[in-house]
Amino acid sequence: MLIHFASFWNPKAKLWVNGRKNIFIKLGQDFEKDSPDIIWMHCASVGEFEQGRPLLENIKILYPGYKILLTFFSPSGYVALKGSTLPDYIYYLPFGNSLVAQRFINLVKPALVLWIKYDYWYYYLQELKKKNIPVLLISANFSKDQLFFKWYGKLYQEMLHFFSHLFVQTEQSKHLLHTIGFSKNITIAGDTRFDRVIEIANGFTAIDTIDQFCGHEKVIVAGSTWREDEEGLDHFANTHPEIKFIIAPHEIDEPHLKNIEKLFKSSVRYSVFQKQLTTDQGPARKNSGEGKEAPANVLIIDNIGMLSRLYKYATVAYVGGGFGEDGVHNILEAAVYGKPVIFGPVFNKYIEAIELLEEKAAFTVDNALELEKVLVNLFSDTVIYREMCEAAKKYVTSKKGATETILRYIQEKRLLTS
Repeated sequence: MLIHFASFWNPKAKLWVNGRKNIFIKLGQDFEKDSPDIIWMHCASVGEFEQGRPLLENIKILYPGYKILLTFFSPSGYVALKGSTLPDYIYYLPFGNSLVAQRFINLVKPALVLWIKYDYWYYYLQELKKKNIPVLLISANFSKDQLFFKWYGKLYQEMLHFFSHLFVQTEQSKHLLHTIGFSKNITIAGDTRFDRVIEIANGFTAIDTIDQFCGHEKVIVAGSTWREDEEGLDHFANTHPEIKFIIAPHEIDEPHLKNIEKLFKSSVRYSVFQKQLTTDQGPARKNSGEGKEAPANVLIIDNIGMLSRLYKYATVAYVGGGFGEDGVHNILEAAVYGKPVIFGPVFNKYIEAIELLEEKAAFTVDNALELEKVLVNLFSDTVIYREMCEAAKKYVTSKKGATETILRYIQEKRLLTS
């Protein structure tokens, strides 16, 4: 009810509501006639899809007779993947009671369900269990503050029993599950995101526009930034014109982009800079605010989909989100290239952030002054810089293999073999 009410003014809520209109009519058109053999993957959003993507790609190769159904809870995931050819079908997960879940599963008839990390929906999981359809929880990560481990968390504990097998990231997650009576059907597989970022890094292709902007200068790539992150970076960027900055904000709505332009005095949007290059207008320049034309040392990315490649160009990477309630965004996309990573103080629920700090491959900062001090030290001390680069690369490489572990289980259990 709240989401429907919010849809009158909130664009994301409107997408959430409109995307689910007439959904069973569309499902009927896709599934009632052909009744294809389906592997269903559910993700909360685009980040979880990237986590499950290596598994999906390998399954599609190994089992070409099956079609892939991908569902999302959030609009950001659905919109980002709508044009993708990897899944055969993309839908919002229909929202509702047990009758809705039954209707959906009766239409789709999945042979195997892959549930990525979290976003637990009781009626769907219960119905899959009733029908003896195997459901694998992929790359789950548990912490003691979650509802599963509270005295009032019985409903969540019950949902865990609906899964055929739990693939968790860490020994700690397995131990926590043991404390609530789960001793079987658990495998410490690691995190499939490591496989994904390694795959992206190995397939890196250059971006000519970014090459032109960076030249041979030192570069700070700030990815998935929010206002708090940008306000922590702007002073250093404005006082160090010799250093190039690439800002890839988490949200690229016009008000946010305009605010970034106000913060960074010598900035240019990616779309503008690209146009200048193609029309031979020369290097982008931005009014410094003092009546003088100054070379733009800050490039504002005003599109979606480039970030995982942008980190390749970084001398130092800054990953946003660490000053918000949800915490830091994907730091592995930067670390895989062997880059020192900096992020804000909210990171405790992300095991990779904790481990990168332990491996001395990352820094966490509480404010702009700390951030500037870290940046100055990294740019001036080449020994520490090289050690951090090597530690970051080694850490990510050492964690690969989760996808292979899960695939081996599917094959050994003959989950997709009649």
